[in-house]
Amino acid sequence: MSTISIPATFMRGGTSKALMIKAENLPADKTKWTDLLCSAMGSPDEFGRQLNGMGGGVSSVSKVCVVSKSERADADIDFTFVQVMVHERTLDLSGNCGNMLSAVGPFAVDEGLVEVKGDEAFVRIYNTNTKKIMHSRFPVKDGQSVYKGDLQIPGVSGAGAPIRLDFIDPAGATTGKFLPTGSVIDTLTLADGSQIQASLFDVANACVIIRASDVGLTGYEQPEEIEVRKNILAKLSEIRIAGSLAMGISKTREEALSRGQVPFIAFLSKAKTKDIDFNARVISAGQPHKALPLTITLCLAVAAKTKGSIAFEMMNSQGNEQIRIGMPSGVLTAGAVIEEKMGVTKPLSGAFFRTARKLFKGEVYAELN
Repeated sequence: MSTISIPATFMRGGTSKALMIKAENLPADKTKWTDLLCSAMGSPDEFGRQLNGMGGGVSSVSKVCVVSKSERADADIDFTFVQVMVHERTLDLSGNCGNMLSAVGPFAVDEGLVEVKGDEAFVRIYNTNTKKIMHSRFPVKDGQSVYKGDLQIPGVSGAGAPIRLDFIDPAGATTGKFLPTGSVIDTLTLADGSQIQASLFDVANACVIIRASDVGLTGYEQPEEIEVRKNILAKLSEIRIAGSLAMGISKTREEALSRGQVPFIAFLSKAKTKDIDFNARVISAGQPHKALPLTITLCLAVAAKTKGSIAFEMMNSQGNEQIRIGMPSGVLTAGAVIEEKMGVTKPLSGAFFRTARKLFKGEVYAELN
C-alpha cells in the first residue's frame, strides 16, 4: 500500500462541503479516480461517519469538485462534480451539484484559472456531468474572491458574500428531455406490484416528485426522523428505481441501484403557512437531505409552474415568479424563467444566490493498494 498526496482546497459551497481539486492533479483516466478519491474522503465506511477521511458521513459533505480551464468558446471553466458514496467504494458522476457550484467560480479565480478585473467576477462554467452552462457572479478585490459579506442562507450559520448562479437552458440535464416520459404525471409500478403517481422532471438534475401522503408521510418530518424509518427509505428507493427506469436513465434495476445520485426523489406536501408555496423533502444518495439540493430546488420550481404536475397541485398560490419552498432548515427561494408556447412549457433559466467559504488549502492524502 502506498500513500500519495494531492494539492487540494476544502470549501463550503451553499449547504455542502467538498474537496476542490484542479484536474491537472488527478489522472486523466477517470476510472482511476475511484480508489484515490474514496480513500481521501474515507469511503467505504461501515459506520457511516467517514472518520478516516475528509467526508462527514452524509451525502452533502462527501463531495469532490474537479476544475480546469475550458477549451469551449462559451465557458471559462470546466467543472466535474463527483459524489463520493459513504458506505460503498463508489463514485457517482451522473449529476451536478448546485450548492458546490457556488464555490467553483471563487476557487477558479483564487487558483488563477480565470483572470478578473474590477470588483466583480463573471465566470462561465461548463458542467461536464450534465453538459450544461452556468454563470457565476461574485465580488472580488485585488484579483481574489471576496467571501465576507452580509448574505445569510438557510442551513448555514453566519453570513457571506453573495454569489449569483444562473443556470442557462437547464432542461434535460440528465436525460436530454424536460419531461423524459412526455407526461407531467405518470403512474409507476413498483417491484412488489404496487403503484404510485409521480411527476418525472429533468431540470438541472432529474427528479422523481411524489406526494408525501402517498408514502405515509406528512412531508414535515426532519431528516433524523426519516433516517430511522427503514421501511420508508426502502419504499422511496423502490420508487426512485421505478422512476429511473421510466425516465430512461437506467435500463435495469441493478443499473438504477448503482446510480446513487440521479434521479433524486422529492416528496411534497402543502404549505401550512403563507410564507411558503409548498413543502419539500429530498433523498440524496440514499440519505434524507438536511436542506435541499440547489439543482432539485430549480427542478421543483419549474415543476411548480407546470400545470398538472404534483408540484403545481401543491402550490399555495399561482403566478409568482419566485417559488418559496419549505425545507428542513428553512425556506429556499428559486427564480425560474419559463416559456409557454402552444401549451408547451420550456424552462429558459433559473437563478439563485448562495455563499461560499474557503476552509483550508494544502494537500489531501490517499492510500492506494
